[in-house]
Amino acid sequence: QVQLVESGGGLVQDGASVRLSCAGSGSTFSMYTIGWFRQAPGKERELVAAIYNAYSTYYADSMKGRSTISRDNAKNTVYLQMNSLKPEDTAVYYCAAKFRGNQEYSSWGQGTQVTVSS
Repeated sequence: QVQLVESGGGLVQDGASVRLSCAGSGSTFSMYTIGWFRQAPGKERELVAAIYNAYSTYYADSMKGRSTISRDNAKNTVYLQMNSLKPEDTAVYYCAAKFRGNQEYSSWGQGTQVTVSS
């Protein structure tokens, strides 16, 4: 099972950009779909973006046009570039992995806080 570690969160101002990284372990990392989820206080966790390969990506409506998900399998890392951040983007961001063909995300990172100040 792949192990995941997120980094790149922090406190940013309204309109700023941030790039989150999700570093994975193991030689089969490229065979996993990696998703970025977020959970704000009092709200349910939501999937904001996911990637299997460059031709297979997903973005939630809230992220379309202002975020890009990408991966570097040589580095076992998935990135989430988020631009034009808003206070409502404030949340703990988690990356998660599901093996090719599986429906459920089975491995989760510990999360990284993104706080957008107005």
